[in-house]
Amino acid sequence: MDRDELVDTLAGMALFADLGRVRLQEVAHTFIEDSFSAGQRVLRQGFSGTGFYVILDGQVAVRIDGTDRATLGKGDFFGEMSLLLGEAPVADVVALAPLRVLQLGGPDLESFLKRHPEVMFRMLQSLARRLRTANTRQS
Repeated sequence: MDRDELVDTLAGMALFADLGRVRLQEVAHTFIEDSFSAGQRVLRQGFSGTGFYVILDGQVAVRIDGTDRATLGKGDFFGEMSLLLGEAPVADVVALAPLRVLQLGGPDLESFLKRHPEVMFRMLQSLARRLRTANTRQS
């Protein structure tokens, strides 16, 4: 995917919806594009997390102790909790189909979020929705 296509894709994602084209181009240059095969583990429960991931294409299963807890798709993100807390992931994240992601290395997430508070706010909104859903399921 060339940079212009990537910027167009990012513009359609809720996480980056508040950024203008110039700032989206910066995002496209900051993140690294990566891909995984179906069945490949992106994050491993209990082991060091390596990055913050935004899904461009495909889906992943979030599994805790072998039990599927969530399915994430285009525009969703994962890996942030481990990086923000400095702890190992509490779940496996496994590609369900060929997967393309944007990845930001662990040490870069904090500075990225400080430069882009709009993205941080959108991330907090998404995390709040996930927490509400988890709490509703437990009730």
